[in-house]
Amino acid sequence: MADTLQVPGPPSESGWLVLLGGGEFSFGDTEQFDRFILSKMPAGNRHIAFLPTASGSTEYGRHLGHYFRGLDPTVELETVPVYRPRDARRGRNVERVRRAGLVYLGGGVTNTLLSTIRATPVEEAIRDVQARGGVVAAIGAAASAAGSVARSMVTVAAPIDGLGWIPETLIETGIEGVDDRRFRLLMGTPGLRLGIGIPAGNALAIGPDRNCLVLGDDTIVVLRKQ
Repeated sequence: MADTLQVPGPPSESGWLVLLGGGEFSFGDTEQFDRFILSKMPAGNRHIAFLPTASGSTEYGRHLGHYFRGLDPTVELETVPVYRPRDARRGRNVERVRRAGLVYLGGGVTNTLLSTIRATPVEEAIRDVQARGGVVAAIGAAASAAGSVARSMVTVAAPIDGLGWIPETLIETGIEGVDDRRFRLLMGTPGLRLGIGIPAGNALAIGPDRNCLVLGDDTIVVLRKQ
């Protein structure tokens, strides 16, 4: 792990945002990152809210919960059934998210996640968890949604509005090598100042002061615009 950069945005949150480039937890690909995530959870709140939104899977959460309990038997995982925009406005789901010490966004399709939770009460609840000192973690396509702009997985290489958790920034996960033309092309989108490419097998942990730790083999791609 190494300090690498500071991302845009005010240092107002007191918790961590961890973005995983990809990998299969069932094969142990993400174990070192997941242990880090669990270590940052509040000691008095070991409840995990898992959102399967990006994949639409009904089984993902069950397997992930078993896996996390194997790493730390003090945690309990609850799958919050947010599959459609109306689910992201349902009061019960909002409260399930808000009471968590960790919100984990599963991988899948970036467009699906964004069209379902962006600018909804569930997204607000996710930000509240981090503001209270909890952890927000996202993997793969879900991690790509954290910037102000994301790559569409429906229209090839087209930019779409992201969640904006990291302003003026493009997050690209699963990137392979430094010569990713699609990533560089998207950096031409107006309003971007920073591009962060996170390969599978790496993660970026953003602390309360907006300083970052690179988890893994310390290889991420950083592009800056003046």
